[in-house]
Amino acid sequence: MDGEVKHHRVRTNGIWMHVAEQGSTGPLVLLIHGFPELWFSWRHQMAHLSRHGYHVIAPDLRGYGETDAPTDPLSYSCFHIVGDIIGLIDHFEAQQVFVVGHDWGACVAWWLCQFRPDRVRALVNLAVPFFPRSPIKPSDVFKMFGEGFYINQFQEYGRAEKSFARYDVLTVMKKFLLLELKELNAPPGVEIIDFLETPLSLPPWITEEELQYFASKFHNSGFTGPFNYYRMMDMNWEFLAPWHGAKVFTPTKFIVGNKDVGFQSYGTEEFITSGAFKDLVPNLEVVIIDGHHFIQQERADKVTNEILSFLDSFPKDIV
Repeated sequence: MDGEVKHHRVRTNGIWMHVAEQGSTGPLVLLIHGFPELWFSWRHQMAHLSRHGYHVIAPDLRGYGETDAPTDPLSYSCFHIVGDIIGLIDHFEAQQVFVVGHDWGACVAWWLCQFRPDRVRALVNLAVPFFPRSPIKPSDVFKMFGEGFYINQFQEYGRAEKSFARYDVLTVMKKFLLLELKELNAPPGVEIIDFLETPLSLPPWITEEELQYFASKFHNSGFTGPFNYYRMMDMNWEFLAPWHGAKVFTPTKFIVGNKDVGFQSYGTEEFITSGAFKDLVPNLEVVIIDGHHFIQQERADKVTNEILSFLDSFPKDIV
């Protein structure tokens, strides 16, 4: 039935990718999750979009959930990840798709629009804007934030894996998915996972059972695959040199929570609101809503309606 979520494993770019699918007719919508998430992060959007005439697919990205997780960090480059996505689009025999990305999934979506703009009809990205390529490599930028900055701690192979392993996976999920901090920077000598607090109670937008679903998948897959996205940042910076200064011309709606740690820190709010962001993405609409980082879950109805209103502004006869 179209109302049910169907699960497949699709062969793409040399790996097996787990894909959740809802709906079977209408334009194809690809939902790309972030860290530390899964296809399940889009459960609310999948149900709503499929009811409104869209064919929705949400994969577990390379290294996550039930998708293959190569051990070599070099297998997590921007080209590998986008290659996985192109193979997935080809599997569903779509010439163009609507794309919705969040967090790392937003980064993947930006890359997709740079490398293969012919395959993207329109884009909705959440939380992470399109930043210009820095003149210096990311690791040199991140050093400015100190040793306690979470990305710096993720760089060393095995370090974050060891610190995360001190906690049960459900606690790890609660620490990250429910965070309300203004920065992800631990004090000197403290691991980021120790710095993050474990909430004593759950907010109304997520249940213990839903958190258990995330935890069960990460318990099996571990966190090395997700960490490898961070470990490839310098290499990706080198790979992206041919696109230095390039803009993204795909029609785009960008949605961000006003309490998002990424929005409130590192000059991101000013970048988004000053016009610098729109200069890089000329066909851009920005929506700032009340919420934190994981807004497609926290503010599911609002985000879904924003996505749907944007997608509905395009003809549905694309293939």
